[in-house]
Amino acid sequence: MVDVRMPQLGESVLEGTVSRWLVREGDFVKREQPLLEVATDKADTEIPAPIAGRVARIVVAEGTVVAKEGLLCQIDEAAQGEAQATAQRASAPPAPVETRSAAPAPAPGSNGHDESARPLTSPSTKKLARESGVDLRDVHGTGDHGRITRDDVMRAAHGASAEPAPAPQPSAAPQPASTAAELSQLIQASGGFVPPVPGVGYGAYKVPPYSPKPGDKVVPFSRRRRITADHMVYSKVTSPHVVTVAEVDLHETSKLRDLHKDEFKRAGVSLTFLSFICAAAVRALREHPEFNARVLENSYVVLRDVNLGVAVDTPGGLIVPSIKHADELSLRGIARSIDELAGRAKSGKITADDLANTTFTVSNPGLKGNLFGGAIISQPNVGILRMGEIKKRVVVVTKDKEDSIAIHPVMFLALSYDHRIIDGVLANSFLWRVTDILTRGEFEV
Repeated sequence: MVDVRMPQLGESVLEGTVSRWLVREGDFVKREQPLLEVATDKADTEIPAPIAGRVARIVVAEGTVVAKEGLLCQIDEAAQGEAQATAQRASAPPAPVETRSAAPAPAPGSNGHDESARPLTSPSTKKLARESGVDLRDVHGTGDHGRITRDDVMRAAHGASAEPAPAPQPSAAPQPASTAAELSQLIQASGGFVPPVPGVGYGAYKVPPYSPKPGDKVVPFSRRRRITADHMVYSKVTSPHVVTVAEVDLHETSKLRDLHKDEFKRAGVSLTFLSFICAAAVRALREHPEFNARVLENSYVVLRDVNLGVAVDTPGGLIVPSIKHADELSLRGIARSIDELAGRAKSGKITADDLANTTFTVSNPGLKGNLFGGAIISQPNVGILRMGEIKKRVVVVTKDKEDSIAIHPVMFLALSYDHRIIDGVLANSFLWRVTDILTRGEFEV
């Protein structure tokens, strides 16, 4: 019997969630055949079979969080020889095979054909269903992989009776309160601050309950959307954000780009303004190392490695892969890294290590309708630089102590920083340096 355990899914990943089993107990599998899908806050990964054999036992259900080296399932390699004999017997009498194949029950937590026998949901949702008189076998789940959510149960409870059926509401009320207390202890242990609970509000203020209306569409959170939402709320509660904005004249940088972009294109690299801004940010980080840091309990760490995160929009949502050791790369190297990371992210081939250990982030939300905006810091970083749209504007140009008016490409850059360790003078110095490099076009191409 061979144990299949949770592998190390990335340098900084210590656990994963079993999102879907691809096999059932009793199935015969080949070596390297995918057994299950595991989700982390970085990426989704398939776990292959280390050997060929029969799946003797599935230990954990879907939705279970398993630590590194935790037991997932067991494979009986001695049973591999039985597979051929079983296949021969199965090919002779087809009718008994159909009966036997339908008999085994689904694996624990699987989304097999017999979903009604074991609905996929959480213990708190099961409790709510019992108190509301809702049979989970009659509820259609709208969560990930058909998971039944609290909203699904509430809709079923309201739809099952002509009366409002207020019974579930009192049972649901303690849930946010306990969540608020837990968040308060985790995020602000010493201050007594209770953060707002989504859908509920603060202590005195309560958000009105949602009442379904014709034409409304309830869109369940995807797993990535849920992770992003939790991360952004945590960041806003944890870090006191301050935003400072600078106007950047990109005339010299634009001329440099126009001069070399065809050469880069022939080499298979896109020379974008994002590449120049990332290169300028990396130089400013080396000159202002306090921005390449993270905050601890009663101290902060200035990090040695500069790993520049670049926000990428994908069909599944926003992710931030990072360019490792970006300060050691030339402009061409940074441009090539951006192309490679964006391509892998959009094709779903990004890895957990690509998303790990980012120390500072540059965000480019698009070229249209984006004058400037303050981005939310990606924890545990202490700063993020957000690009605005590039537009031709009238600028004052000084040459030989004479002022003149010209039309140049101009962009607004917005720096969000963590005021726990970054003060305004340092933030302005950092942003000025980025602006100065771009204004002068100080790049080795």
